[in-house]
Amino acid sequence: MPAPQDVPIRDESIRLGQFLKLANLIESGADAKAVIADGLVSVNGEEEVRRGRQLHEGDVVEIGGISVRVSR
Repeated sequence: MPAPQDVPIRDESIRLGQFLKLANLIESGADAKAVIADGLVSVNGEEEVRRGRQLHEGDVVEIGGISVRVSR
């Protein structure tokens, strides 16, 4: 699998739903809710079902075989 692409954030942390949108992995917040609820998103290799999960620098989010890493 290719190395995750870095996606910079402005603050110390970001919520998972917001990050998916920032990284252009989904179209809208409603999409975030659906893909997360369906168990299609993992954080650091573990399925994540909380849209409000706080992500920090270095966290790796994966959806549909695409990996992105939170960077500052």
